[in-house]
Amino acid sequence: MSYPAHRPVDATRPLEGRTILMSGGSRGIGLAIAIRAARDGANIALLAKTDTPHPKLEGTIHTAAEWIREAGGRALPIVGDVRDDDAIAHAVLATVGEFGGIDAVVNNASVIDLSGTEALSPKKYDLMQDVNVRGTFMLSRAAIPVLRESPNPHILSLAPPLNVTPRWLGAHPGYSLAKFGMTMATLGIAAELAGDGIAANTLWPRTLIATAAVQNVIGGDRLMARSRTPEIYADAAHLVLSRPASERSGQTLIVEDVLAEAGVTDLSGYAAVPGTPDEELYPDVFLD
Repeated sequence: MSYPAHRPVDATRPLEGRTILMSGGSRGIGLAIAIRAARDGANIALLAKTDTPHPKLEGTIHTAAEWIREAGGRALPIVGDVRDDDAIAHAVLATVGEFGGIDAVVNNASVIDLSGTEALSPKKYDLMQDVNVRGTFMLSRAAIPVLRESPNPHILSLAPPLNVTPRWLGAHPGYSLAKFGMTMATLGIAAELAGDGIAANTLWPRTLIATAAVQNVIGGDRLMARSRTPEIYADAAHLVLSRPASERSGQTLIVEDVLAEAGVTDLSGYAAVPGTPDEELYPDVFLD
């Protein structure tokens, strides 16, 4: 790699020329984060399995790459599974080969199953652990040597605060373990790398976000109408990744708090159904 000693940052396009390696990102929140960064002129490498269209889900890694390029960024679609160590290693090498380095890892890939303990199949339990926890740990791990060379290195995981109360542990233990595992992996890396200048944080919303998971798993049209759009998550992620890594690490950040810090307090434009009052939006899980 050959990072220059200093790359001036355009305050209006803070991610210009920066490189993000993301797990997933073919649709939903991950794609929104990628497109927001692309509007700055960022480079986005996506590691995802969606090489061909899914019968029930819109978008592939290739259509995501097209959206990124249309937004003004450079895209590198990498077909692979975050559960596969060889795929992770290839993704890191391919990203460095294409863009010259990695400035941020976004652990977006996640599996959700809200089944209770007896109803949750061993296969689905293992899948959530492998994608959510192991995938977060291994992708971050593989990128660390490259991140050390970045002038502003970040790891950002889309995971909740550690609210390990009976309410949330008991609601869906399998899923709670998987999401809290993502958070613990990120916080552990933050503590371990505190002297390396690599920021590692998590980010989570106060309300549901209108995604396929909400539509197909959580609540269908009724809760989709009481959600916010993925763009609120994308704008908050953009703010986190734009900040100097030295300013904040090892924190479990909340989307709305990050926006409020930046002076964004009117969130009405993010409602999935325009005009929906904030008090009618449905709270996301893990936050009291």
